[in-house]
This record gives sequence, C-alpha cells and structure tokens, in this order.
Amino acid sequence: MLTTNMHELMQIVNGEHADPHHILGMHDMVVGKKTHTTIRVFNPEAKGVAVIGKDGKHHPMELVHRSGFFTVQLPKTPHYHYKLAFTGHKGQVWESWDAYAFAPQIGELDTHLFAQGTHYQIYEKLGAHPLTVDGVEGVHFALWAPNAKRISVVGDFNGWNGLRHPMRSMGGSGVWELFIPGLAQYDKYKYEMKLPTGEVTLKTDPYANFNELRPGTASMVYDLAGYKWGDDKWIKNRIAQSPLDGPVNIYELHPGSWRRVHEDGYRFQSWPEMADTVISYVKEMGYTHIELMGVMEYPFDGSWGYQVTGYYAPTSRYGNPHQFMAFVDACHRENIGVILDWVPAHFPKDAHGLALFDGTRLYEHEDPRQGEHPDWGTLIFNYGRNEVKNFLIANALFWIEKYHIDGLRVDAVASMLYLDYGKNYGQWVPNRYGGRENIDAVEFMKHMNSVLLGAHPHVMMIAEESTAWTGVTRPAAEDGLGFSLKWNMGWMNDFLTYMTKDSVYRKHHHHNLTFGMVYAYSEKYILVLSHDEVVHGKGSLVNKMPGDLWQKMANLRAAYGFMMGHPGKKLLFMGGEFAQFDEWSESRELNWFLLNEYEHHRQMHLYVKDLNHLYLRENILWENDFEGTGFQWINCNDYSRSTVSFYRTVGQEYLIFICNFTPVPHMDYRVGLPAAGEYVEILNSDEERYGGSGIINTGTLVAEKSECDGREYSLHVKMPPLGCVVLKGGV
Repeated sequence: MLTTNMHELMQIVNGEHADPHHILGMHDMVVGKKTHTTIRVFNPEAKGVAVIGKDGKHHPMELVHRSGFFTVQLPKTPHYHYKLAFTGHKGQVWESWDAYAFAPQIGELDTHLFAQGTHYQIYEKLGAHPLTVDGVEGVHFALWAPNAKRISVVGDFNGWNGLRHPMRSMGGSGVWELFIPGLAQYDKYKYEMKLPTGEVTLKTDPYANFNELRPGTASMVYDLAGYKWGDDKWIKNRIAQSPLDGPVNIYELHPGSWRRVHEDGYRFQSWPEMADTVISYVKEMGYTHIELMGVMEYPFDGSWGYQVTGYYAPTSRYGNPHQFMAFVDACHRENIGVILDWVPAHFPKDAHGLALFDGTRLYEHEDPRQGEHPDWGTLIFNYGRNEVKNFLIANALFWIEKYHIDGLRVDAVASMLYLDYGKNYGQWVPNRYGGRENIDAVEFMKHMNSVLLGAHPHVMMIAEESTAWTGVTRPAAEDGLGFSLKWNMGWMNDFLTYMTKDSVYRKHHHHNLTFGMVYAYSEKYILVLSHDEVVHGKGSLVNKMPGDLWQKMANLRAAYGFMMGHPGKKLLFMGGEFAQFDEWSESRELNWFLLNEYEHHRQMHLYVKDLNHLYLRENILWENDFEGTGFQWINCNDYSRSTVSFYRTVGQEYLIFICNFTPVPHMDYRVGLPAAGEYVEILNSDEERYGGSGIINTGTLVAEKSECDGREYSLHVKMPPLGCVVLKGGV
C-alpha cells in the first residue's frame, strides 16, 4: 500500500527535496484507525531492499517507484537505528545503516550563534566530523549554503551520485546537515548543489580538515583528534611572557621551495622530513620563529598559497594534519615559534571554492565594484555578513587552538581597509559617509583581534599593512585595529631604496636611512626583508647592492647589521641569510649549492648566524623595542660620509652601532658615547672570516673625556669600508 505523498516522492526522485528526512527514514503513519511505522528508502542502485529488525529478521520493502524508491509498513514500534540489506541490479549484496534514521546533530543554539557571527568554534559543527551516534560510527556533515535548492554529500562511497545522500535543511539558518554511517578517515567527498537556477555544481567543503593533493579538489574526511602534544613547557612559557617583551627574529620560509628531495624526483619535503631538516637549521642559525607561507590548502602553486580554497585544511603537499601538528610540536620542543601566513582579504574564483558558493555571491559582495580585486583577479570577502565574519574569526582561532600556532601574519591588510585599493575611478563604491574606508572590514578586524587576543593574549596577530593608517597596533577598545605587531613596509622601502644607491650618491638620500626613527614608536613594528622584495624582477637582496662582488657582500652585511640594531622585531626571507643571487621561485629549491662551492656565501652565512645569536644573547636588542628610552641617535647627520651611529640601552648597559655605507675606511673615526667607561667590540661585519678586509677594533677601548657628537665622552675607532661595528659598554 502506498502511504507516501507523491509530490514529495518525486522531489526525492528528482533531487529537489530540501528536507529528505521528512519523507525518508522511519515515520509513524495513521492508516484508518491504526498507527503504523513506515520506513522509506531511496537508492537508485538497489533492485531490492529489506529492513533488518532488532531481532535480525529481514522485512522486504516494496518498490513504489522504478527509480529506486522503496517503502515498508510495519506494526508501530519505537524508533531505532536500523540497518538495510540491499540487492543491486547485478546481484551484489551489501548492508548499511540508514542515514535517515538519525536526528539532527547540530542544534538551534549553534545555528543561532552562527547567524549572529559569534560561534567561534563553528568549525566543530560545520564541515565533516567523524562521530559515534548511539553506538553507530559515521561522519556528520554540515554546510552553510542558504540559497541552494538541494545539497547532497557525494563521494566514492556513493559513486558520486547526488541522489543518494541529500542533506536536511535546518530552516532559515541556511545550514544543511546529514549523518552518514560507515564512512571513515580519508574518504573523499564534495557537496553537490542544485542551485536556484536549476544548475547542478560540485563544491569543496569550506570547513574541510583535509583535501586531496592538487590537481584533485575533493575534500577528505579527517579526524583531528588523537594527537598527543608534547609542548606543554613551550605553551606555559608563552603564557608567562608576551613575545612582544622577548626576542622575535623570524625566518620567513616557503616549505615547497626551501629544500627538495633530489633522490626522489625532486619532490617536496614532507612535514616529518622538515621536522629534521628545517628545525635543526633554524635552531643552529639562531632564529626564534619561522613564518610559513602557503600552509592552508590552495590549488595553484604559483599563488604561493595566497589564493586559498581550504582555510581549515593544511595543504596536502607536505603531509596530513597530524604530521603538521607534529612539526609544530617539534618546533616548540626546540623553542622555535611558528607563525602562519593567513589570507582573510580575498579568495580565488576557482569553481570548486567559495566563489558563487550556493549559486549566489555568498562569501563575496554582489556588486563587483565591492567584491573583486581587478589587479589580483580574486574576490573580496563580504565583512558585513555575520556568517562570513564568523567563518574567518573562527578560522583564526582554529589554527591557534587546534595546531598551537603562535601567531598569524595577516596578509594584505591595506587592501581590506580601503575600498579603492588597486582600483580606478568608477571601480569602487564609497562607504555610507562618502569615504574610501571599508567600515565593515575595520569592524571585522577589531572584532577578530579582540576575540582572538582576548582568548590567547600571548599569540601574535601581525598586520601586513603598507599605508599610514593610524592605530593598527592600538587596542580595539581604544579605537585601534587591535593587532599585536605591524610589518614596517615603509622602513623596508626606504632602507632598500637607500641601499640600492651607489655609495657616491647615498649622501643625497641619507633621509631614507634615518627617517624610520621619526615614526618608529607610532606602532609596534617588525622590520622586514620579505619574499615580496626578491620576486617579480626586483632581484635578490645581494643583487640589489651596488658595486663588485666584494662590495655587494659588504653592503649586505652592513645592511643586516644596521637592521639588527634598529628598534623593532626582525624578519628575513629564506635565502637572504647566505646571499642567494637568484630571485626566489616557488618552483625550485634555494641555491644551497652556493654554500658548498663558494667561500663568500659561506662567510655571509656565518655572519648572519653570528648576528642572530648576538641578538639572542643581548636583551638590549629586544627588551625596549617599543619604548623611546631604548634607543638614541649618536649622530644621524653625517651624510657627507654616509655614516650613522646610535646606541641601544637597558639600564646602564649600552650597545653602540656605527655603520659606514661608503667603501672608504675611516681609521680614526671619533664617535660620541652615552657614558664613560670601557667598551669592547663584539661584532664587526668586516672581519676576515665574514669575507671582510679585516679592519677591526681589538682589545678594550676606554672612553676619553672629549666632547663629540654633543656628548662629553668619546672614542676613536677604526671604521671599515661598507661596515657595521658593534661595541658593548657599561656595567
């Protein structure tokens, strides 16, 4: 007897039902004066189906539609989870639990908080999560796509047939969900959507924990639970002392091009391999942190990881999520912090990603003048939409809480702040006050930083912001953006402009060397020599330097010395530490052969290593980075000799930096001192072991009571050509 509404039956058959649980599964039905239990199943691959009762008895089902719709009427029974026995059209048999016998696994509170943008652990609910429901193991899928007509989970487990596992709409929340018994780790899946236009499309899960290796685009089931962390000591120390009060010297690294495995087809190193190679190298070199580019899943290698499609998934290029956890854990056990590049500014137009996600501009803006970057060919997040903000804020927390990440470097903040960024007249829409500021993005950043740093005050939120926007690192409660640190892009531009000039012309550009101190304490800065400066025809750092080979190397050593003495945390992109001549490319490893074949590269490598360890040893170089009391110019006006001198101080201890940016040595250079006493040279970039000419200052240098640079005491020192001298004095 057919007890099924034919309209709903045809909606199931045609793949258009938004609530398949309403008709499929176990339901009580009144037939005449009796209540019966009716079970309905739809499976186009089945020729016959039987319900397996609690007693193991099979109850054959009636085929009521030739497409594979079956039903059976049983005496009224309490609802329970039951198995189905299938017979296929070719005689094959199999059993499975009925996915439509399970109640929703996401609650009204979850959807309510998500809708208001405050479900900061929404990644625990949306996405694919292995789950045991009443003793039945399976995977719970949940997705936000409010404008889809129908969504199904498809994968190898159902032949990628969108009619097999349609999801249930959770009403006005726009969330869809389904628990599928029997699925396991690494099962591939996507979401098949019927769009408002009637078109059917496939989408990768925005909340997936893992994805298959490109060029594949499927998501994969992955359970993040089970990893046993061993970094308790690191986390306790991180909580005890803010990184802003300690040394921060970052090695920026692209995992796919740092080093390749030559003996195995020049492939990428895996996370376990990098745990051996990268960590030992970074520790030996004296860096405190690594900043990893391109960790979140992305399809195109040439984007370097800045066009993300899997915000919740570490890229499968280097291994699985637990292997990445183990890499972070190993870094922490060696006292190395881990920072990730994070890209909340824009996302690519790839068909399987967030673009036009449910057939509408869900994550991006409807108006392309608001929703597209014309220069990058990417889409801008709609920060005014609560669910989009929740997606991003929860994602930032996800990497801190699930992977113990120590900080996020937030890419392209300037593009978020300004509506006209990279756009010409007519290509952008002013805000409600007629201005160019993106008010929604500003509020998003304040909200994000308040939540994240409120929960984890000792991690770093680092803004890559290239304009003069005020208050980037001021707390959101004080009308700032609330970031911990800001990349000092202005300093990088001015400094490299100066360093690229031939030494004879530098005296005319002396302000580029000194101007950074005018605004050095307006924000909490990181001085950066980043990957952006060694690509797209800009040349490597050493190739930017003027002169012959010796002068190029000497210039770079002097530049690194000046940078290390200047207030602010530090960052250097990989390859710069041994003066790689080639521009960086993501398609090949660094030129490590230079260290084996050329002495001058080994000498630069040693110099940077010694400079890094000097930074670690001398708390003067990082303890007062953000306070004016920690730095004083001695002489910033000696432009005719292209020389500057300054000191860093804590208490009564001093480090004196003197930098000569000409190839002319000064064998009797007098420099003023902050105090009387003895001084000793602790670093000289011109030492022969660094490739220099050997003009150094030996022994103890005693301050003379002789006025110089407006100071009562002074010293005569030997200043090497294109050199940096560091003296230590005080008690």
